[in-house]
Amino acid sequence: MSTDKEDPKLKRLVNLFFEAGTLRKVARSHRQTLLTDDLSDNIASHSFRVTLISYFLAKQEKADPYKVVIMALFHDLEEARSGDQNWVHKRYLTVDENAIMKDQVKDIVEDDELYQIEQEYEERKTIESKLAKDSDYLDQILLLKEYSRQGNKEAGSWLVDNEQAKRLYSESAKKLAKEIINSEVDDWWINLWTADRKKL
Repeated sequence: MSTDKEDPKLKRLVNLFFEAGTLRKVARSHRQTLLTDDLSDNIASHSFRVTLISYFLAKQEKADPYKVVIMALFHDLEEARSGDQNWVHKRYLTVDENAIMKDQVKDIVEDDELYQIEQEYEERKTIESKLAKDSDYLDQILLLKEYSRQGNKEAGSWLVDNEQAKRLYSESAKKLAKEIINSEVDDWWINLWTADRKKL
């Protein structure tokens, strides 16, 4: 419901929040080539972990964490309008991500900071943009490790000849990729397990 005194910028911001929420419904397109029906892996869940990774990568590489986190957080926002395309789709499809990005974030904040940061990400010339992309690749490597653990042979073969790891820019990301591949997905909780409930 709108009112006569509606603030157009505020309205655009709220619309962006609703649009971002739809990313929970956008399934990642590698489901087709990874032969999985994992609907919990969507653009929103992917973006969350990419953003988390990006903060730590920025700190390790002494880059601007604010910029890297913003790039990671917004890096797939346009997929709310275009959907996700895997590397087979991209061979045949063209998506005007710049036009989508403009429509989504231009003029929402002063000095078009979001648009400028996302343009920087797309150009991939600064260390911040390269680290944000490293974070994107690292999330995929984590996902492949998780799927491989579940018995997905396709994911296991992707890990052996890991295209994402080959594309990593930073030394920190390369070290993290190696650690991911050599780790087990349950390492985070295995030493926390107990049969005894904590006493108050």
